[in-house]
Amino acid sequence: MAKIKHNNILDTVVSVMTNAKESGAIHLYAEGDRFDGRQIQIKGKKLFHFGTTGYLGLEQDNRLKQGAIKAIEAYGTEFPLSKSYISHPLYEELESLMTEIFGSPIVITKNSTLGHMGVIPSVVDDGDGVILDHQVHWSVQSAVNPLKLRSVPVEMIRHNNLGMLEDKIKKLQSRCKKIWYMADGMYSMFGDYAPINELMSLCNKYPQLHIYFDDVHGMSWKGKNGSGYVMSILKELPERVILFGTMSKTFGASGAVMVCKDKKIQQRVKNFGGPLTFSVQLEPASVGAAMASAKIHLSDEIYKMQNELADRISFFNHCLKNTDLPVIVDNDSPVFYIGAGMPETGFNLVNRLITTGFYVNIGFFPAVPVKNTGLRITISRHNQKEEIKDLVEALAKEFPKALEDTNTNLERVNFAFGRNSSESSPSKATKSNLKIETYSSIAEIDPELWNSTVGGHGLYDWNGLESLEKILDSHNSPEHNNKFFYFIVRDENRKCILATFFSYGLWKEDMLAPRSVSLALEKTRQIEPYYHTSYCLNMGSMMTEGDHLYLCQEKENWKEAFDLLLEQVEILEKKLKPQYLILRDFDSDNDAIKTFLHNKGFIQVSMPQSAIYDNFIWNDPQDYVGTLSKRSRKHFRNDIEPYFEKLKVRIKDKLTDKELNQSYELYLQVKENNLGLNTFRYPFPLFEHMVVSSQWEFIMIYLKETEKPLVGVMFCYKNSSNIYSPAIIGMDYEFSGEYNIYRQLLYQTIIRAKELGSSRIDFGLTAGFEKRKVGAMVLDKCAYIQARDNFALESLDWLRKD
Repeated sequence: MAKIKHNNILDTVVSVMTNAKESGAIHLYAEGDRFDGRQIQIKGKKLFHFGTTGYLGLEQDNRLKQGAIKAIEAYGTEFPLSKSYISHPLYEELESLMTEIFGSPIVITKNSTLGHMGVIPSVVDDGDGVILDHQVHWSVQSAVNPLKLRSVPVEMIRHNNLGMLEDKIKKLQSRCKKIWYMADGMYSMFGDYAPINELMSLCNKYPQLHIYFDDVHGMSWKGKNGSGYVMSILKELPERVILFGTMSKTFGASGAVMVCKDKKIQQRVKNFGGPLTFSVQLEPASVGAAMASAKIHLSDEIYKMQNELADRISFFNHCLKNTDLPVIVDNDSPVFYIGAGMPETGFNLVNRLITTGFYVNIGFFPAVPVKNTGLRITISRHNQKEEIKDLVEALAKEFPKALEDTNTNLERVNFAFGRNSSESSPSKATKSNLKIETYSSIAEIDPELWNSTVGGHGLYDWNGLESLEKILDSHNSPEHNNKFFYFIVRDENRKCILATFFSYGLWKEDMLAPRSVSLALEKTRQIEPYYHTSYCLNMGSMMTEGDHLYLCQEKENWKEAFDLLLEQVEILEKKLKPQYLILRDFDSDNDAIKTFLHNKGFIQVSMPQSAIYDNFIWNDPQDYVGTLSKRSRKHFRNDIEPYFEKLKVRIKDKLTDKELNQSYELYLQVKENNLGLNTFRYPFPLFEHMVVSSQWEFIMIYLKETEKPLVGVMFCYKNSSNIYSPAIIGMDYEFSGEYNIYRQLLYQTIIRAKELGSSRIDFGLTAGFEKRKVGAMVLDKCAYIQARDNFALESLDWLRKD
């Protein structure tokens, strides 16, 4: 019944990147007719360059340039032939040099992305399993994806979580011949490392465990012969480890290299490694430059370069320690991450640094969670201590200004990254004449104010929320325990500018995921009921639908009001520590809200379509049919009208215990068959409350001739603002298809609302196609989400790919 138009993550990424581009933080063009590595020119301005991945500066070494030039002069600009047939004359020497650097068999690839695509499907057999660190590079994850088509199980763990890794190993060891754990040696965003020694201990404990390291950011600046960070710890490559390095970053040339101890694996990949077999090989210039770099790596000069870089890294660390800048990871790598929190703060700071003469990279979604936007600063041998010191001074000066410009503060940034955050209120960042009021119960709020703002929708008018607070309190089941929070923002004249409510409770992480994902998870939940569930702080509640936010968007200060709300919600986040913060049921085409919330660190996701009906211009059912479109009239005559004689309809405001139990069982049938919107079951006390409340009534549909007369029920709420809300539905699936029970319930809801003189029907979420048939207006809805990390989103995405 629930047909959900799912959000395409690419659309969200494009939208976020568009904001970044428009802010001037990305998609820039370097200028000038020469480049020395120390400075880069953008829009006519020379900037000190702190964004390179060439940490040793070898790309500017004259020996590499001459190696490339000589190779071009000797062999041309390319050697357009697959290596499966013949390699150009320089390849054999390069392979020999790279083998000497690593002391193990190697395979050279066009780049690391193509390398992973060639190697991973070749070394992972059908009987194996894969476990991914959720921060492992995209190129590794992309190469793993096709393994799902071969029924290779793929699991994901939180970043560097060895306890979780061991649990996954235990889960897979009975059905997998080999278990491959895939991780980065050095991670490209925060500059932190994989726990190499601990992973080797796990290898000793579990003979099935093999490790696949992507160490492209650890190459050259670390290790014997510049063999990388992983080799600096391991010293010698173990049998059950495959290593990937690159020649395209610090190495100063192009291409990548796979290293393994097992020569059979090397030959297997070299003989047939997918794109490694069919792609054109490295250009002569790349091979010539790589050979020159390899010879430097095999000399003592590499250690002098490593030490020079280490000295600059140490100096940068020393300078940072004299500031309050939020350095997210303390380490000795050349990558540093300065937290900004919200995207707009990061964009603002990047532009401020460009103005003061420095270029740094912006780190943002999807590479990091949206609210973990920050500056990714890299140190290279090109950077001199004078400009390193000046960069830190510029950061210390401009960072507070960027915070002030974007109505935030250092404490909020620290909280976004889980750093030294207390449960106290953050210092006020927003300068405004508006005032925000917070409440813990609807009983504290004037009913007239509430019902004239937020409460004119669904079942969350003042009376409805008073009931929900009582129903969702102190249950034995954690999913039925909710806390409610209310917010009202007023201007200097006490006029309400914003009003909303939030609830805190346990949600299924796949609530809006494709049905196939929920099906897979529900199998596991038969044993582990709370598998892939998280506590959420959610605008509205699990049981409500509609416009949960009243916002006077026509007022110039609506953004200030929203800022005040987000600050107060952050106080709750500190106290409650939810995995997700969800702002929901917004119109998808509200671009102003979309831009505002993207800049505040939220990502947009599609929700099921909502529907309303307010076309009560007709006087009787025959007139109603005339208001429908030609196609809908045909549906009515084929799918609804023919069953009038076979069904009987009763409107009841009270139910016997037997009727209540029957109705609840029909609700459960719908719940179990409606995984497109996968929620926990509503608690039975909610249905018991309906029976005694004057605001609830029941549209009951019976078969005239059957032993099971009750086949459908609509649980309808009569909102104080004259809104009719068919909030919950129940159907007997044995008869629902034969008698089109769902469509009949929709039609009878419209007839009943007309009888009551309702001004509108809030039909709720899902089944937009069916509701459109009866004349409802279907609305595209979206939510905006912040997550403490991207783990759940990414692990659910792997289930979707299954």
